[in-house]
Amino acid sequence: MSGSPLLMFEHGGLAELGRVPELAVAEFRAHVLDAVSGGARIATFFGRPAPGGAVRLLIVLSEEYTGILSAAATTVYDSYTALTPECPQAHWFEREIAEQWGVVPRGHPWLKPIRFHPSYRDGKDAWHRAEAPAAGDADFFRMEGEEIHEVAVGPVHAGIIEPGHFRFQCHGERVFHLEIALGYQHRGIERRLRGGPNARTLPYMETLAGDTSIGHALACCEALEALAGTRVPTRAHVLRGAALELERLANHVGDLGALAADIGFLPTASYCGRIRGDLLNMTAVLCGNRFGRGLVRPGGTAFDLAEEHVRDLQRRLRAAEQDTTGAAELLWQSSSVMGRFEDTGAITAETAQALGLVGPAARACGIERDVRRDFPSGIFRYAQIPVATFGSGDVFARAFVRALEIQRSIAFLKAQLDTLSPGPVLAPFGACAPNALAVALVEGWRGEICHTCLTGEDGRIDHYKVVDPSFHNWMGLAMALRGQQISDFPLCNKSFNLSYCGHDL
Repeated sequence: MSGSPLLMFEHGGLAELGRVPELAVAEFRAHVLDAVSGGARIATFFGRPAPGGAVRLLIVLSEEYTGILSAAATTVYDSYTALTPECPQAHWFEREIAEQWGVVPRGHPWLKPIRFHPSYRDGKDAWHRAEAPAAGDADFFRMEGEEIHEVAVGPVHAGIIEPGHFRFQCHGERVFHLEIALGYQHRGIERRLRGGPNARTLPYMETLAGDTSIGHALACCEALEALAGTRVPTRAHVLRGAALELERLANHVGDLGALAADIGFLPTASYCGRIRGDLLNMTAVLCGNRFGRGLVRPGGTAFDLAEEHVRDLQRRLRAAEQDTTGAAELLWQSSSVMGRFEDTGAITAETAQALGLVGPAARACGIERDVRRDFPSGIFRYAQIPVATFGSGDVFARAFVRALEIQRSIAFLKAQLDTLSPGPVLAPFGACAPNALAVALVEGWRGEICHTCLTGEDGRIDHYKVVDPSFHNWMGLAMALRGQQISDFPLCNKSFNLSYCGHDL
């Protein structure tokens, strides 16, 4: 982005808010589109209140090939020209901006709420005060034609899964379009973070998406540490990385088992259920909690590992590696499994790039996108995990990438535990810099987690924005269902396994 007016800064550092360029709307749009066409990707894009009833839009772009972040801002009032027609990955972000602030992105091809909650600006429904489609249960896409029918699923589902509404437009069994309606889990967490950091900040992060407690807590701590200039001890970096990979292992193994269960292949389903429990118990060895809550804290970790615990983890990892390899091989050796996995819910690499998919969903399309390599922090600055990819973009690819990542995460953990150096695990954490911006990227098990923290004049959190990987990937699920049988939905849905509460915030 040579010659670009966008502010460029390194991941893991902070930027002065006053240095973020304030561009005219047309200039802002032109430079963002130019950067994206050159290979940059939208990491976060959000609004915040500005004087005179205006809304200040701030965007952060990531360049995976250089490891550089860039930021710019613009001020809008009632509307602006949408980015989405030329930049599909802005689609979800611009719908969120419209629903929260009542600012209409003119020309947006699918302008409607993604969550159905009151506007942040004045407490009124943004969709009733803006010149945009009215929100409501009846505001769904509809197809007309002979034998076209509609199937509505949820928001209440069988079992204990979270609420989400899915509406299919079908011709016979074939799905033409899947529309996803979320927002039933909205808790207003981002607003509750203002005025921190305080005693509630990390508990909010650890329960933001319960299956990603380590990922979100780590992203928050890295943002706060950048603002405070805190240097985390080496041993703490290793323990944080170990916890992050254990979280990835437990969820990937659970997903392989769930995919097997969805097609009635009980051997792998049964094995993975037990192995997942073993991996969760390894996290409990780290901190006494199977989900890792209470472990990651600003400045390092709240717990250390005794030598006997290191040996215990090494033993457990060897057993988990052998068991997981066997359970996965059963899948690939079964013709009935492969018949259901292959060519089901396929997404092309071009579609994945256009939508900005992240995590295993992107890597299953052959895209080498992984924060641990592209924007390394902590232990990943010094110890790399090879990026696992596959090219077919279908359910099989999403399952196979998980299996590869399980192998590579276990190898990483074994190597780190073998060379764990002594030292402290927690450094002093001071006050955050005033009027500053910090962006933290972490490769959670679903993909890229992005936390953006803006401080006010007193150094307290003035605005906080979380982008869970599910935010990037829900539209990918909708695209995966196009042209599929409606009976393939449970399998496709599980192959993405996205978060409702992590999206709704």
